[in-house]
Amino acid sequence: MIIPSGAFWSGETLRDRLQTLINPFVPERVDCAAYTLAIGPEIYVSPNDQVTDPSSVTVRKLADGEGFTMPPGQFALLLTEETVSVPADGLAFISIRAKTKFRGLVNVSGFHVDPGYRGQLTFAVFNAGPVPIHLKRGQPIFLIWYANLDRETTFKKEGALRKGIDPELINAVSGELQSFASLSKKIKDVDKTLGDRVHAIEKEQTYSRVVGAIILAIVLGLGVSWLKDSLTSHAAQTAPSVSAPSTSRK
Repeated sequence: MIIPSGAFWSGETLRDRLQTLINPFVPERVDCAAYTLAIGPEIYVSPNDQVTDPSSVTVRKLADGEGFTMPPGQFALLLTEETVSVPADGLAFISIRAKTKFRGLVNVSGFHVDPGYRGQLTFAVFNAGPVPIHLKRGQPIFLIWYANLDRETTFKKEGALRKGIDPELINAVSGELQSFASLSKKIKDVDKTLGDRVHAIEKEQTYSRVVGAIILAIVLGLGVSWLKDSLTSHAAQTAPSVSAPSTSRK
């Protein structure tokens, strides 16, 4: 079958040609004029503020059907289950299924696959939603379209079959990602800590005022008592003495 240059492959053409271009190929994964790829055996999810040592987070291996979560505001690298080949006279385009996008998962990697490419694809994604996104290995969430070039090109990818997530990609994004969600949580934590400290200071000031008032009352009481005793003693000392009348015999 000759496909005009610049034309996208139909579902029928995908069924016919992808058997030699995508491995493993599942005919039921042909979705209109696209093919659906699944999450594969390796992932990397950027650490949030709950991780003790963000620099220690690296690629994670997934068993068949094993699940994982992407916290809100976090970045991830997701490897496809399938190996993909693009012929020298073709070009492929990639995206994420709409129902997964609606949950907040955004593709931030490239949107095409070069002629001559062979290997697994690594999708760079970002959770732009307000809640964690739950995913698992084998879940079909990626779409790939094929189109023809006007001729077979010599400007194509060369080299061995690409497998796994490239460590250089991890090095470029490793470390804690300061997402809006984590920053909001930190602000709330700081606000609570400051509120607790202000409340503690207010309690200490109240206690100090009460103790000060008691001490002042005691001092005033002692002062009044001393003053009263002093006045009484002074009055006794300065009062004129009264002598008894003398009696004389005549």
